[in-house]
Amino acid sequence: MLRKPSRGHINNRPELEGHRKYLRNFSTSAEAALWILLKGKQLAGRKFRRQHSVGNYILDFYCPSEKLAVELDGEHHFTEEGIKYDEKRASYINQLDIRIVRFENSEVFTHPEAVLAKIKSYFKVP
Repeated sequence: MLRKPSRGHINNRPELEGHRKYLRNFSTSAEAALWILLKGKQLAGRKFRRQHSVGNYILDFYCPSEKLAVELDGEHHFTEEGIKYDEKRASYINQLDIRIVRFENSEVFTHPEAVLAKIKSYFKVP
């Protein structure tokens, strides 16, 4: 049985600051494209954070008011190792009552409106 993680200092832990900064500075093209659509409370007035850490994991995007993580998946997420890692990570994050919505990188470019609509569908109150 999994124990619920301690609610101590788990958000943006100082020891991950350098890695979070690196990921922001060298984001994937899909992350950069989605960030343009999410930043500045553009989506239904919700604030999103980019490369926000929870425990030892770094989320691509996080909306604190909705407790919603948005993850973009590239090729490595579809390998056996990537799938196992994502399952472990999702289990930890879900125990903190954070919901996760996932998209393949290509969806951001081919169907950006659908991506935003799906993210909005996770909001508690539209």
